Amino acid sequence: MVQWHRRSRRKSTSGKYNDDRKKKKSELGRHFGETKQGETTRRNIRTRGGNRKVRLYQEKFVNVSTADGTRRVEITDVINNPANRNFARRKIMTAGAIVSTPLGNVRVTSRPGQVGVVSGVFSEKK
Repeated sequence: MVQWHRRSRRKSTSGKYNDDRKKKKSELGRHFGETKQGETTRRNIRTRGGNRKVRLYQEKFVNVSTADGTRRVEITDVINNPANRNFARRKIMTAGAIVSTPLGNVRVTSRPGQVGVVSGVFSEKK
């Protein structure tokens, strides 16, 4: 189903607005890329102005920033996701998700479906 980022057709009183014009391409939206744990899979998506977004569908590693530098660590599990409680069950990573690694739990700070990488910081040490 197509997503549109435009005013709703319904008023707050449940009445209908009259259509003043048709849909425009500039109002077009997309479903988000559900980034899951697994072998790395990404695709380039063309955006407005001919720019590109890297849509990350699966990722096996997370880039963890520490005081000593950045390390690439394997993801073992998705523990929690405050964006939606069902995302943790389905192992979907978004910004703010808590993932488990051999070094400890990591909070995802990047937006994987927008930038194509999973970056984060330690939320608690093991």
